Amino acid sequence: MVVEVVDETLTLIVTRNSFTHGSGAIFYLSKLGETTNLFSAFHRQQRRRKRRQRRNTNKMKIEEVQSTTKKQRIATHTHIKGLGLEATGKAIPLAAGFVGQAAAREAGGLVVDMIRQKKMAGRALLLAGPPGTGKTALALGISQELGTKVPFCPMVGSEVYSSEVKKTEVLMENFRRAIGLRIKENKEVYEGEVTELSPEETESVTGGYGKAISHVIIGLKTVKGTKQLKLDPTIYDALIKEKVAVGDVIYVEANSGAVKRVGRSDAFATEFDLEAEEYVPLPKGEVHKKKEIVQDVTLHDLDAANARPQGGQDILSLMGQMMKPRKTEITDKLRQEINKVVNRYIDEGVAELVPGVLFIDEVHMLDMECFSYLNRALESSLSPIVIFATNRGICNVRGTDMTSPHGIPVDLLDRLVIIRTETYGPAEMIQILAIRAQVEELSIDEESLAYLGEIGQEASLRHAVQLLTPGSVVAKMNGRESVCKADLEEVSSLYLNAKSSAKLLQEQQDRYIS
Repeated sequence: MVVEVVDETLTLIVTRNSFTHGSGAIFYLSKLGETTNLFSAFHRQQRRRKRRQRRNTNKMKIEEVQSTTKKQRIATHTHIKGLGLEATGKAIPLAAGFVGQAAAREAGGLVVDMIRQKKMAGRALLLAGPPGTGKTALALGISQELGTKVPFCPMVGSEVYSSEVKKTEVLMENFRRAIGLRIKENKEVYEGEVTELSPEETESVTGGYGKAISHVIIGLKTVKGTKQLKLDPTIYDALIKEKVAVGDVIYVEANSGAVKRVGRSDAFATEFDLEAEEYVPLPKGEVHKKKEIVQDVTLHDLDAANARPQGGQDILSLMGQMMKPRKTEITDKLRQEINKVVNRYIDEGVAELVPGVLFIDEVHMLDMECFSYLNRALESSLSPIVIFATNRGICNVRGTDMTSPHGIPVDLLDRLVIIRTETYGPAEMIQILAIRAQVEELSIDEESLAYLGEIGQEASLRHAVQLLTPGSVVAKMNGRESVCKADLEEVSSLYLNAKSSAKLLQEQQDRYIS
């Protein structure tokens, strides 16, 4: 018998000899005229393999991984950073992610100024224009200009149709989400950087083997000194909910026991800490002090907190510790009581009302009941700035046979300031596509952008933008980093746009179920 054995470096021939040894046959290995016992060669090979394995296990294991830096999710309007206006209010042709729509942006800038001067509460704005002309982008630009301290609550007209909650209740809830309350109050607090956090356990009073938290020892440090505090176990629950750890800067309200995590101490700024939201300096003064606490809440936060109150928290504390119960309605009686308290705080100078923005997209989806409610709500003393958007022309008001411009009743249209958006030209489309390619970190040449601009003119700007990412995938499959016209032509042949799909349906109507 002849067997060919393939090793890592040699090809050897094994022959079976005619005599036997012991209980079985002995195989001999023939190599260059030398004869060696096959078993001893096999054992040597095994020993070499084990030595290699031992050497490998002694090596430090280091693997390359992808970056742990959190990437921002790229959405449809990620590139919008504001309205792109000069100090005089004039629109810059290409700024803050905006291209064109100069008149609409300048009108939006005036709205922002009126909101800042608190002269537009209870008024409404309508953004009207064809699909894909930047209505949602304009509303987001207004919110970016107002900043994070002004509430901005977006919703879509179809959200009001729920099986659990009345339509008017959904509208009222969003109205109150868009009304902010800035509360200033001098409170007795313990503030500092956490140096120690030690829960003390005792035997459970209910018996058994379980243990309960009896109290918490926490160390707080400021520039002037340190203090060690013994806290109630209910405050420990609040510390856990705020995700407080050693090195965080916090304050604890002396009266209510409410805990607020301010941020991570800047002494840890060089630490590789992905969870730190922001770094803050070590607090000045003593640990125990009186401090003016400024808190921004919305009226809906107060509604929800008082509809389902939490132990140990007052209505002026942040609502970050609220549970999320099943969707239920909040009564008008409760809202009226909260409004009385809010008005009293405003009169006393403790709180300041911050009217925000409620953005209702696809407003033509609302019906007469909703429009009647909006008419009344806009007259309320506690009302936000409402921005509507629609792409409809003259059509029926939902649920009626009555036709009206934009599908909105005429009596509500009289209350609205209307801003019209215009269709983009070829040059503007190419500029928008270039901005989107830059945001999505895609490399694309001018010829390809011009080709996408032609597609945008024939079909729509949205369809042209949607071809960017598939085009980059095809380019990589073809071994290129940059997207060329051939890649986009290939992708365009694979996907239909709305117009070509509708044309195909008309031509092949008999093949479909109608």
